[in-house]
Amino acid sequence: MVRAVRDAHAAVSEMTAAPAIQTRDLTKRYGAVSALTGLTMEVPRGEIFGFLGPNGAGKTTAVKLLLGLTRPTAGEAWVLGRPVGDREVRRRIGYLPEMFRYQDWLSAREVLALHCELAGLPRNRWADEIDEALTTVGLAARANDRVGTFSKGMQQRLGLAVALLGRPDLIFLDEPTSALDPIGRHDVREIIRQVRARGTTIFLNSHLLSEVELVCDRVAVVDRGRVIALGTIPEIVGETRSVRLRLENPDSAIEAVLQRHGAVERSNGWYIVREIWPGAIPELVTDVVRAGGRILAVEPGQPTLEDRFLQLLRGVP
Repeated sequence: MVRAVRDAHAAVSEMTAAPAIQTRDLTKRYGAVSALTGLTMEVPRGEIFGFLGPNGAGKTTAVKLLLGLTRPTAGEAWVLGRPVGDREVRRRIGYLPEMFRYQDWLSAREVLALHCELAGLPRNRWADEIDEALTTVGLAARANDRVGTFSKGMQQRLGLAVALLGRPDLIFLDEPTSALDPIGRHDVREIIRQVRARGTTIFLNSHLLSEVELVCDRVAVVDRGRVIALGTIPEIVGETRSVRLRLENPDSAIEAVLQRHGAVERSNGWYIVREIWPGAIPELVTDVVRAGGRILAVEPGQPTLEDRFLQLLRGVP
């Protein structure tokens, strides 16, 4: 008995201390087709992790493997410190699939009660779990309304509520803001941040790069079954590499100064200097002023995750 208790405590300690997700050379093949090839990554506890890639890149396959819905062809993976598919770990995971549909004739509360039963939650906790989930996603006032009367955004909120039942340590969200209007996307982002604030790790699978850029702590970019970039948004995107200047009556001497700092082009009254790093911009401004130039405005370029994403897919280092 003592040994069993000790082993149980050790298992709990291992699950609590380990990263939320670890994979090592995780591979999945369907016949001659490689859906995922050598996926190696680590997701620490308590962060919002974006998993990005074009259609067919292997994102959905990776999620299925991590959820234990399919088995890998090769490699290993651990979720919350235990091998994927572990039954106890599954109880601590929430999941919102991209394509889901609840019965129109059920109320929101009935949908959540059904999932409480499917998750094996103790019946005496159902009421509190349901109320908390509905409040978190902003559906408390519609708890007894039928799902068939819900808008797309409200159904997406209900799907999030299902994923939150049992206060999971890790939640997989597959395209949680797809088909939502700007207000709906904003509301879902706020819910995600609220859930992360209580210590939950969120694995966000999405192709909406602007959404990912606003909410994720780190991202992995996947293409053709492989991770081609992994890090924080600034690490992936890189630093500013261009600057725009609006000048008053520039002459050839001023243009020559600009050209010494990088490739120059003109657009709508602006001079754009490309391939210039942030630390070199003050020197550029100083050189222009010394040459007699009058600067009306300076705007460093702001690279986006979408820009870098497209570069990575084209093989630009």
